[in-house]
Amino acid sequence: MIELPDDLPVLERDVVRLVVRDATGAVLLFRARELTMPELGYWWELPGGGIEPGETYVDAAVRELREETGLRLDPARVGPANWRRTSSFRMRGERRVQHEVVAVATLDAVAPDIDVQDQLDYEKEDYVGFRWLPVDQIVGSSEQFYPGRLPALLPDVLAGKDIDEPFELFS
Repeated sequence: MIELPDDLPVLERDVVRLVVRDATGAVLLFRARELTMPELGYWWELPGGGIEPGETYVDAAVRELREETGLRLDPARVGPANWRRTSSFRMRGERRVQHEVVAVATLDAVAPDIDVQDQLDYEKEDYVGFRWLPVDQIVGSSEQFYPGRLPALLPDVLAGKDIDEPFELFS
């Protein structure tokens, strides 16, 4: 059983995250913050979001990437969800508990621009930018990431290894 802080109402959900790679192998990351908790600072975050009833993780991945970035992804470009994890963080007066799967998706374009017009209001507030980062810059970084162990686990994710990550209490 996961020990959660008893600090906020809990929202539990299933989520997909994507390691989106462009034609050079660079990875798409959002620069993120939690507007209501400036003490958390900023971090780099993989795109993704909730899996809606009736959706597969691939359906959700394609939809979430389109909503958050404007990028249209062929479902065949989404790989297996080999990285499984559960995390918790504070967000907008709730404690989120997320059962996440992470998959790799590849694009043919080099560092395509992002269109944020279909982002949710809180995403427009919390995502303050994006960057296509080479894998070695992520792996060697001391910056904060979500998922928190992304720099350590990214090489194994890209190699297609199965990863069952222990629980992460992000905030």
